[in-house]
Amino acid sequence: MIKNILPALVLGLSAIASTALPAAPVHAEDQKPEQIHVRGSIVNYSGSALKVKTREGETVDVTLADGWKLASVANAAVTDIKPGDFVGIASLPSAGGGDGALEVLIFPPAMKGAGEGSYGWDLKPNSSMTNATVADAVKGVDGRTVTVSYHGKEKKIAIPDGTPVVTIAPATNDDLIPGAVVFIPAEKAASGPLAHQLLVGKNGVVPPM
Repeated sequence: MIKNILPALVLGLSAIASTALPAAPVHAEDQKPEQIHVRGSIVNYSGSALKVKTREGETVDVTLADGWKLASVANAAVTDIKPGDFVGIASLPSAGGGDGALEVLIFPPAMKGAGEGSYGWDLKPNSSMTNATVADAVKGVDGRTVTVSYHGKEKKIAIPDGTPVVTIAPATNDDLIPGAVVFIPAEKAASGPLAHQLLVGKNGVVPPM
């Protein structure tokens, strides 16, 4: 059965946002679990247990929480990015100033505004994730520069040729096969990562975030 993809990514974006909020005094009972990201390939999957070999070479056991959600990604193109679209762009500061994209996720219209903002990200050292609305997309000399807006701020991000651009697609449990690439926003728990949602690669397309 195809799981609903929108709650999956809403939860994922909530996890993204929680990693970047400034620290504030809270009571112990109000503290949220630490968020971690698991990136790697499936070793095996059974019921509520997923064994993943991470990109760092470590093998971890991920527990899938009750009601966990599943989605995949599908290829898109830079030309699919239109003003008004809501996107998530992982980027790095460029040597010449500004930011250069590492990947772009075009969200479904129903998810516009989810996790809005610009946060530190762990795809690469010094990378950031910006979830924002496209203000304009202008063809430049060396590719495309996109201006995005969030919370009254604007940010220009260059998208070099070859940057992965994807959108959200359905997935089923049958896609959780050995070797499939996954991106899992999870909670850090004593027993290991606890996941409420995950993205799995299929048809040769892998989650680039």
